[in-house]
Amino acid sequence: MRRTRSTKPIRILTIAGSLAGLLFASLAVPLGAQPASKTLVGQGFGVVYDAAHEITLTGTVQEVVTRRMAGRPAGMHLFVAGPQGLVDAHVGPFLSREMKESLHTGTPVQIVGAMASLRGRHYMLARLLTVGGNTVTLRSDHGFLVRSQVSGTKTKDAASLESNGGVR
Repeated sequence: MRRTRSTKPIRILTIAGSLAGLLFASLAVPLGAQPASKTLVGQGFGVVYDAAHEITLTGTVQEVVTRRMAGRPAGMHLFVAGPQGLVDAHVGPFLSREMKESLHTGTPVQIVGAMASLRGRHYMLARLLTVGGNTVTLRSDHGFLVRSQVSGTKTKDAASLESNGGVR
């Protein structure tokens, strides 16, 4: 049996080599290169809380809005009349039942928070809410909503009611 060996290049290897060369060439030259997109700090899905510009608002509640309204942050809103005029304060969805019941028209409140804009409207994103001597934390220092915890001191009347066994 006789074996023959071909000395001519095989056409398939030539085509494969050409295709590999084109592939590497196309990877080496970026086609349609675009600049990296600019990163926007604090631009997320919702309203951005600016802790550097916190303010304290002292006033009286003019209206309590618990229903969801289109175009507004979800959760309870308090319309508070103070020296700055009427302010829409977003207090979020996590207030305790007792705190919700204590908020009504004419209630004096103190709110610490930051102003923010959403769809052309201005809101105060409340971080701390003080009502009747009780302070509730609504947001973390970075503006994230938290489950509220009463952290203040109780008024003298509330403390005496508790020591006497509550309302009878």
